[in-house]
Amino acid sequence: MGGAVELEQALADALRLLISGDRALWSIIGLSLSVSLRALACAAPLALVTAFALAYLRFPGQRLLVTLFNTLTAVPAVLVGLLLYLLLSARGPAGDLHLLFTPTAMVIGQFLLCLPLLVALAHGTLRDGDRRAWEAALTLGAAPWRALLTVAHELRFGLLAAFIAAFGRIVAEVGCSMMVGGNILYHTRNVTTAIALETSKGAFATGIALGVVLLAVALVLNFALSWLQGNARPAAWA
Repeated sequence: MGGAVELEQALADALRLLISGDRALWSIIGLSLSVSLRALACAAPLALVTAFALAYLRFPGQRLLVTLFNTLTAVPAVLVGLLLYLLLSARGPAGDLHLLFTPTAMVIGQFLLCLPLLVALAHGTLRDGDRRAWEAALTLGAAPWRALLTVAHELRFGLLAAFIAAFGRIVAEVGCSMMVGGNILYHTRNVTTAIALETSKGAFATGIALGVVLLAVALVLNFALSWLQGNARPAAWA
């Protein structure tokens, strides 16, 4: 009975934190979304071009690259964080850049995490798509980059789903952000590192509030994708 009352109180406190506009809470949320969106924006063009080359071109080592990207999707976030920490630390090869424990380091880490996943998912979408859009665009004299955009438009919903999955992977990771960000309030503390810290201190209300935000972001993105798909179907059937 006491546990149920405690949970109910934590939920009420979490809702109060969200509604009150707590500065520390919303600073954490803003930083988390900013870092993840920047990492995704940097990774998306490179991932799309790489996935396209793997799906539509033929070159030596192609299968090896596909296997490599598929394998890298399973690399733990904390391992990426460790390697990046060693690279950016004062004694590391890139120590002179002074990027460790900065939002930029977190963006780099999340970029490295989402790039293989984006390549693997986009490659699957492009490989299973209809090659006739690509061939027709080339036949009509389109430049390769215009043909790529045509293919991307035809397969936009599958690619959007890949982007959403990659965003979900990085916005919810904790190991890499903790290693290279340092969990510094108002500077590098994001949603997942804050949840880990607040829960360890027994501040369950803050952890629940931040968890609700993560869930809300995931729901909004997936509902938006479903809405776009639903609106596209009548146009396709018309």
